Amino acid sequence: RYYSEKRISHQWLQVHLLKSLDNVNSILEVGPGLGLVSSMLHNAGYQVTTVDHLSNQYPHPDIKFIKREIMDLKENEISGYDCIICCETLEHLLWQDVDIVLNKFFASGCEWLLVSVPYQGFQLDFRLFFNLYKFKKNFSLKILKFLRKFRFDINSDPYGHKWEIGYKEYSLSKLEKKIKRVGYHIHIRDFSSPCRSVFYILRNKKY
Repeated sequence: RYYSEKRISHQWLQVHLLKSLDNVNSILEVGPGLGLVSSMLHNAGYQVTTVDHLSNQYPHPDIKFIKREIMDLKENEISGYDCIICCETLEHLLWQDVDIVLNKFFASGCEWLLVSVPYQGFQLDFRLFFNLYKFKKNFSLKILKFLRKFRFDINSDPYGHKWEIGYKEYSLSKLEKKIKRVGYHIHIRDFSSPCRSVFYILRNKKY
């Protein structure tokens, strides 16, 4: 289930966006999941370190692994990298704790930060494919989520999503205010399809 068609394109985008960055060799990937992005990064020639609160799901002799809760990370543990990747992870934190983690990333001194979170704002996704032998279509419409509160039960699912952008009280502009308040400059903003997340490449203003 994890390696679905929509997830593959979403994970590919994480690696694809790095092409626009010069002099990025070492990467810290926060929340690597089952390791598909880790393996693609390694195959593309990057030096990869991963960090997760779970046990290592993709042991590889060339990929260093740090077992740590994201809120417990120390600045010296995440410093010295050219880029930090933190995709589909921040939404598992409480909204107010996102500021703490972003500040940790900024204080590490790493020049680049690539983040993504689920985006449920208004959007239309329609695709059609056919040839002499096959016909298929996809249609997705997201609308009026900004009128609804995002619901979660921290007791039954402590590691589940605590918020998603596009719901009431969680607008894209509020997320970008958090990002800029920390001290990051938004270098690129992009959206994945059909997984429908918003991606940011952020640059530390110290550079």
